[in-house]
Amino acid sequence: MSRRVAALHTRQLPLFDETAPAAERGAERGTELGTELGKGPTAEPAAEPLANVGDLAPAEFRHPQADREIRLREHLVAYALQRSRRRSIGFIVGTDGLSVKAPNRLGLHDIEVALHEKSRWILNKLHEQRERVQRVQSAKVEWRDGAAISFLGDTVVVVLDASTTGAVLCTEPCTEPCTEPSPGPTAAPPGVCRLVLRVGLPRTAASQLIREAVHGWLQRQARRVFLERCAHFAPLLAVRMTRLGLSSARTRWGSASADGSIRLNWRLVHFAMPSIDYVVAHELAHLRHMNHSPRFWGVVRSVLPDFEQARVRLKDESVPWFD
Repeated sequence: MSRRVAALHTRQLPLFDETAPAAERGAERGTELGTELGKGPTAEPAAEPLANVGDLAPAEFRHPQADREIRLREHLVAYALQRSRRRSIGFIVGTDGLSVKAPNRLGLHDIEVALHEKSRWILNKLHEQRERVQRVQSAKVEWRDGAAISFLGDTVVVVLDASTTGAVLCTEPCTEPCTEPSPGPTAAPPGVCRLVLRVGLPRTAASQLIREAVHGWLQRQARRVFLERCAHFAPLLAVRMTRLGLSSARTRWGSASADGSIRLNWRLVHFAMPSIDYVVAHELAHLRHMNHSPRFWGVVRSVLPDFEQARVRLKDESVPWFD
């Protein structure tokens, strides 16, 4: 490392942020803390091991606003370089690729030295993001009669039925009038082929109308389930939630504010209850500790002893994000 880069590192450690835009990173440093989508919480209790970069097939990664490129090991990485009045080098790996933020006075050679030093981390995150995008694409929903969606970890088939009022979840064959499900997993009992969401639209309805109707139903179910789980965990954690809001954020599953308000991403309702419980407990625990210190993780573990398993599932599972 050159003397210039070394001097910068001694004054302030480099910022390594995997996905969050700058505005959202700022929120995490203030009174609002959150769990980001597609990754574990900020400052995880134990770092996940990085893959052996030598095992990764050579690939090309190109940021849409790339103005520089470099070969890291056997991989070509075209990155977007931004300069500003800062004291450290920042590497941000998102769905677009690699962005590098560097001090105005730092030369390109020193930037490339730092990139080579962090190549293992960068390449692992670039490969992770590419795999994540592929999973998202494979989870896209085609909004039509017979579309399949996830609800509380189960597969639900959308059936357009103009005789239905609103949207109603039932099992098929359904010999009696269907009712809204009670909170909790909705696994079909033995002998029932599938869960069906009957939506009060004709089979010729436009895809946008179907999407809006199903999303509206999912959001109502999300609020119901979230309120129940918050009511369960808040007394156990000795906290008081003042307000629950639904979020559609694309970079975090939830957030908590010092005033006691909680925001949870309604798309969590796609997942099974252990994943929902992890995010709910995580955000409620922030009402005790607005950080990710060992004491914070101790609070989470007090109600979810095996929360690490739920965190890994939440990171690895796909959600129909661009539907």
